[in-house]
Amino acid sequence: MKTYKSAAGPYLLWAVMFIIISLVMVLYYSLTNEAGQLTLANFERFFTGSTLGTLWRSLKVALLTTIICLLIGYPMAYIISTMRASFRTTAIMLVVIPMWMNFLLRTYGWVTILSKNGILNSLLRPFGVAPLDLLYTEGAVTLGMVYNFLPFMILPIYTVLEKMDHGLIEAAADLGANKMNTFLKVIFPLSLPGIASGVSMVFIPAISTFEITALLGGNKTNLIGNVIEQQFTVTGDWNYGSAMSMVLMVFLVVSLLFSRGDEDEAMPNQVLAEERSREVGDV
Repeated sequence: MKTYKSAAGPYLLWAVMFIIISLVMVLYYSLTNEAGQLTLANFERFFTGSTLGTLWRSLKVALLTTIICLLIGYPMAYIISTMRASFRTTAIMLVVIPMWMNFLLRTYGWVTILSKNGILNSLLRPFGVAPLDLLYTEGAVTLGMVYNFLPFMILPIYTVLEKMDHGLIEAAADLGANKMNTFLKVIFPLSLPGIASGVSMVFIPAISTFEITALLGGNKTNLIGNVIEQQFTVTGDWNYGSAMSMVLMVFLVVSLLFSRGDEDEAMPNQVLAEERSREVGDV
C-alpha cells in the first residue's frame, strides 16, 4: 500500500500544481478587482449585463447538440452492438478514427464544406440552387459540435449495450414480449447509465468550447466560451473573465451531478434486469 501511495505522488503533485492552484487563482481573480480588493462587482456585472443572454444561448446550443447526438448516437450504438464481432470491431474503428485527427483540422474541414465557394454549394450549383450562407451561423456551430462530439455519445452507450446480458432479451421474448416492448422495458432502461455518461461527455464540452464557435460562427455567433476567451486574450480583464468562468463551472458541476444521479437511479444490475424481464411478460 505504501508503494502505491508513493507512486501516486507525482500525479498528486501535478494535480495540485496545474488543477487545484489554477482553480484557486481563478476563484481569487473572480472575487477581486484590478487593485486586488475583495468585491462581488464582477458577478454583479455578469448577471446584470448582456453576457447573461450569451450564457443562455450557449446552454440552448449545447442542449440541442446533446439531443441531436443522442438521437443519432443511440441507434448507431445499438446497431453496432448487434453486429457480429468482426463487423463490430470495424464499425467501432470507423467511429474512433476521426478522433485521431487534430480537433482543429477536423473543424477546418467544415469551413471548406460550408463556405460559399465550398464543396456543398459546388454540388448544389448544377441544380440551380443559389449559394447558401451556411457558414458563420448558429446552425454551422451546432453541426460542428455534433460532428466533433458524436463519438463521445456513441462509445459509452455502445459499451453498456455490448455488455448487456442478451439472455434477458431472449427471456423477454419467451415471456411474450414483442421487439418494441423488449426495447422499452429491458434494453432502454439498462442502457441509461451509458446515456447519462454520453450526455455529460457531450454537454460539458459543448457549453464551454470556443474553437468550434470561432471557426464556424465567426464574429456572428458568440457563445460563453468565446466571451471568456476574449476576456483573457483580447480585453485583458482577467477578473471579469474569471467570474464568468466560475459561473460556467457551477453549471458544469451541476450537469455532472445530474448525470451521476441518473446513473445511480438507473441501477444497471442483474436484479433490475430480471424485474424488467418479468414486467414484459405481463405486457
